[in-house]
Amino acid sequence: MSSTEEEILQKYRVRRTVMEMLNVRGYNVSDDEINMTLDQFQERYGDNMNSDNLFISKEMRNNSSDKIYVFFVATTPSKKTVGIPEVKQFLVKMTTDLVFRAILVVAGKLTPYANKALLEEPKLTLEVFEEAELLVNVMKHALVPEHQVLTDDEKKALLEKYQLHETKLPRILVNDPVARHFGLKRGQVMKIIRPSENAGKYITYRIVF
Repeated sequence: MSSTEEEILQKYRVRRTVMEMLNVRGYNVSDDEINMTLDQFQERYGDNMNSDNLFISKEMRNNSSDKIYVFFVATTPSKKTVGIPEVKQFLVKMTTDLVFRAILVVAGKLTPYANKALLEEPKLTLEVFEEAELLVNVMKHALVPEHQVLTDDEKKALLEKYQLHETKLPRILVNDPVARHFGLKRGQVMKIIRPSENAGKYITYRIVF
């Protein structure tokens, strides 16, 4: 069965957001991949696009051995959730390929047991996004200021400069949409740059909690 125009458009928008997300995380994504048009997307993947065809594998720009996978899982009218078998399949592939981080894009929702299975593999990070969350890039919203992720050294320098313990920094929840967009973990710090009429820009910092 071929995909409808609406389904194709949704997959196209989701894939574009994923590419933008990988790009800001430092993965090797080309401008052509980010700026692919809907016509180019449909020409490449066709009307019968499936989850295997949409699979993405990318390397860090400064470390080719640091890879990330992006898996896509579709649902059907009779099966609207993603269960343990699918999740286990992806975890096995990650383990076999020595890829320790992946993104799972689902059209529906994970079952509670599938979510539990993710916690049983502490060495693997499998981030789950629903397609609806990726239709629009949260970082392109007019009210979202520029965010930059600090390196460990930059975080240390910041705390030393202001003689602060990290618990004194303002917090951002690990499941906040912005934190998830950057794939952040607890303890990482973000630099937030807002425009200011007086100073030109106003900088604040938040730690992922």
